[in-house]
Parts: sequence; C-alpha cells; structure tokens
Amino acid sequence: MARLLILLTLPPDVTEQYRQRFGGAFPDLEIEVVAEAGKAAPAIGRADALLTFGQMMKNMKLDLAGAARLKWVQALGTGLDGITDQPALKDSVTITSLHGVHGPPVSEAALAGMLALARDIPQFVRQQEHKHWGRWPARLLHNKTVGILGIGVIAEALAPKCKAMGMTVVGITSAPRPVAGFDRVHGKDGMLRVLPELDFLVLLTPYSPATHHLIDAKVFAAMKPSSYLINLARGGVVDESALIEALKGGKIAGAALDVFMQEPLPADHPLWAFKNVIITTHQGGFCDTYVDLAMPILEHNMRCFLTGNLKGMVNVVRPAA
Repeated sequence: MARLLILLTLPPDVTEQYRQRFGGAFPDLEIEVVAEAGKAAPAIGRADALLTFGQMMKNMKLDLAGAARLKWVQALGTGLDGITDQPALKDSVTITSLHGVHGPPVSEAALAGMLALARDIPQFVRQQEHKHWGRWPARLLHNKTVGILGIGVIAEALAPKCKAMGMTVVGITSAPRPVAGFDRVHGKDGMLRVLPELDFLVLLTPYSPATHHLIDAKVFAAMKPSSYLINLARGGVVDESALIEALKGGKIAGAALDVFMQEPLPADHPLWAFKNVIITTHQGGFCDTYVDLAMPILEHNMRCFLTGNLKGMVNVVRPAA
C-alpha cells in the first residue's frame, strides 16, 4: 500500500484538511503527518510520496538521503528550491508543483503591500496602540507606475488589478512579449533604464542562480527615493545588505517584504527595526481557500501516481528518469 507523508509546519487545522481530503478521496492510502524536523527524517524513509513546501524543507534543514522508497514529491507551492536542489534526490523521483493557483492570493498580497505602504498603515496601527490622533496625506496608486519583475500566472492576475486602480503597468522579464494588462514589457537587460520611472517595484520572479541577488545596490541606486519595493518572490532575489543600506540612506521610501534569505527572520535582524518596512511571514499565497485551490491538482496527481500513470500528472517539473 502506498504511503503519503504530509510534511508541513502549517497550523494543525490547515494540515488536517489535507489529511482528511486525501483520506476521503483515497481510503486505502496510508497517510503520515509530520510537523517537526526531529520526526521528519525517519518518516521520509517510510514514504512513497511526499507533500511539502520547498521552503519548509530548507527551514527544517532536511535532506532526502534516507528516502529509499520515495517516488514522487508534490510541492505545495511553485518555488522548488529546497526540493530540486537536494543533493540526495534520486533521478527516479518525479517532482510536481502547484503552478497555476497563486494568481488570486499573491496578486492581492501585492496590492495590500502597495496600499499599506502608500497610506502608511503601520503608522496608524502604532498610533492606535498609543491612542494618538495623527493625520497625513495618503499617496494614491492612481496615476502611479508599477513595475512587475517576473511575468507568470501571478503577474497576469496582478496587472489588470493595477490597471483597475488607474496605474501604468510595466513588465520586466527574461522573455519580453505582449501580455494583457501590461502597458509595456521590457527585458531584464533593460531593468536599470526602467527603474527611475517606477513608483513601485513588485518582485515575482522565481529564485535561481540567475536571479540570486538580482536586486542589488545598483538597482536601489536607480530607483526613485519615493519608490517602494514589494518582494513576494524569494528572499535570495534581494541582496538584503544592499536593501538595508538603501533604507538607511533614503534611496527608497520603504518596502513590503514577505520572503527572506533566512526564515523565520531572526529576531536580531536589522530589517525588523525599520518603521517604513512591512514584514509578513511568507504569507503571500497562504489564504483561506488555499486547500480548495490546491486539491484538484493534488487529487489528480495522486490518482495518476496510484495507478502508475506518471505521464498523466500535471505540473511535472522533473519527470522520473
């Protein structure tokens, strides 16, 4: 009998939804749920299939050296660092992602970040704690320009939302092409020339060696002092040391950061101290309907796995050799 390991550090009630949904759809499937690094290694050794986030694998500092039975890894996100870069990952393991479901939640997270920064919502919250009545003019999104780095499902959902707010939308991508909702699209090689036009820079590009520290001191130097950075991609895309210096020097007006090089962000990290920085806890795609969005893909792939139809799986990132 096939055994599924659900390896998640989500709130228990959320993880339980995955267990119940898989158990209901596949009554003969053996399911093990693990949320602690100390219990993960032996559980991985018992698993035929693994459901997890790559970032959680990284956070737990887990490897797949003991995954003798493992044949399939289903990522619960689109970012696969922490999975595909596992040194012990066997060629015989199929890897699938959850590509295609993050457009609504992450695009809304981007808008939330832009609005919160433009209206300085954190300052209102701080005032409320002290019962202080202070006022200032909000910065509108209307007639502002947003640059979106990385054009995929999320960017295609975000662009029309930005247009509805009256914004000019500029895309930056390694494969320039006309995309609905974008006023124009530039290649990555033209990014430095575009940056001075932008009021907001939203990062959605996947993390890879090619995008490691893509947002560096040169990028911050090219941005307007009144502009904001929103990172919903991966922490490694941004050179955090350069970001800290840019914030200290007033090179940018602020940032909304959902992802970091080290997660959880250490308590002594300098980014916690900036009042013009909004820190969220890798929440971009995490929403009340995430399980509902995910399960059609998960159930389809599990059905293919249990029947030996690996070629019928969707969102295959790396097929078994």
